[in-house]
Amino acid sequence: MDALAHHAPDVALTGLAAGFHAVAHLPEPATEQGVITGAHKRSVGLYGMSAQRSTNAAVPAQLLLGFGNLGERAIQAGIAAVGDLLQGRRNGTAPRF
Repeated sequence: MDALAHHAPDVALTGLAAGFHAVAHLPEPATEQGVITGAHKRSVGLYGMSAQRSTNAAVPAQLLLGFGNLGERAIQAGIAAVGDLLQGRRNGTAPRF
């Protein structure tokens, strides 16, 4: 939560009470696939909520953030690496897919 607040303050989190994951609600203009693709290029694995929906809809743009088997430092480094993508920025603009 602290890493997101610092690197991507416009991203809201829900589902923390579930225990091992949270749902990140991405602000516009971020797209689920754009963030996932950009994160992968930075060696950060992210998963979209669209695969969890019966319709596979990518809107609203949300990510499933698993943290059950990760240390705090790894989480902080990953969020720092993709904070701009989570905010819908990549060198000033977000990729659209």
